[in-house]
Amino acid sequence: MGAEKKQQAKSDQLRGKFKETVGRALGNERLAAEGRREQSKGDARQAAEKAKDAFRR
Repeated sequence: MGAEKKQQAKSDQLRGKFKETVGRALGNERLAAEGRREQSKGDARQAAEKAKDAFRR
């Protein structure tokens, strides 16, 4: 299950980066903000998984 969550975190980060880039290119601040929010969500998931891995060792 850990690998699935890590993959989901990376997916959120990439999707967020894409939305932010497109939002900025189009001048759509709402889309850019949504992208930053998704990136943050992915970062939080990734940090949680790394913490879990550190305690497992």
